Amino acid sequence: MLSTEKKAKGTAVALGYFDGIHIGHQAVLNKALEKAEEKGLTPVVMLFDIHPRKLLTGRVPPVLLSEERKRVLLKGMGFEIFDFDFREAMNYSPEEFEDRILLGELNAKVVVCGYDYRYGKGGKGSSETLKQELTPKSIGVYSLSPVYLGDEAVSSTKIRHLINDGEIERANAMLGDYFTYDFTVEKGDGIGHRMGFPTINQFFPEDFIIPKRGVYASRVVLDGKYYSSVTNIGIRPTVSGESLRSETCIFDFEGDLYGRNVEVSLLKFLREEKKFASLDELKEAVSKDIMKAKEIYKETEER
Repeated sequence: MLSTEKKAKGTAVALGYFDGIHIGHQAVLNKALEKAEEKGLTPVVMLFDIHPRKLLTGRVPPVLLSEERKRVLLKGMGFEIFDFDFREAMNYSPEEFEDRILLGELNAKVVVCGYDYRYGKGGKGSSETLKQELTPKSIGVYSLSPVYLGDEAVSSTKIRHLINDGEIERANAMLGDYFTYDFTVEKGDGIGHRMGFPTINQFFPEDFIIPKRGVYASRVVLDGKYYSSVTNIGIRPTVSGESLRSETCIFDFEGDLYGRNVEVSLLKFLREEKKFASLDELKEAVSKDIMKAKEIYKETEER
């Protein structure tokens, strides 16, 4: 909940689900920050306690960003977070949402959303109804047009397709940052260590998007320091693996990371996952992957 002081100040509210916080989302968020600064308001972003589609359809698309990481990024931008009880409010009419939430709970003076934003029972409310209802009350409503990368409109759906296809560089361009996850490091079977390439094992939550299986040049952040790395996403068929995981070899690092949440960013897809005839053949391939990953990391750092 907002403090009485911040609510009394008035708010600039960014509306949306913000999965991935891609460059389209960033346009909405930055507009809210701009208006908050201009008018002396508190910048606020609403976060749902459950994905709306979970209740409406029973199915949700894989998320691009963990809830914890989303909150860290939004707070880092300068937003206050308003947790929205979607179960309670899903049956609000558009007018009830405006009166109870935007005006009542948030004392909104500015509202910013994307062109396709919907709200209220049955999605009857839109950016146009926000303008019609709130503008006469001296509340600024800003509906932003889609953001394009080349000739394609940026969307979370498009980014999911790109990640599924291994087109990680284009996905990163739409995200405006590297596709990143920061799951807990768990114990593996030690095969990488015995081969001379110690790795960290991370497992994807059920609702999180899983990139195309294969090997990626990657980057790891540990205690604020960046490390070049190479990541394999898959089941490790050469060693008869079964559980799908992210397995990352961090260059120039030694230490125990078990139980820690480690941030891994994917930079470029290198090759498909493959079953090799022997561990020696696998070791040779990994050596080549490491050389390529180091070159790619150097190129990205020099840009």
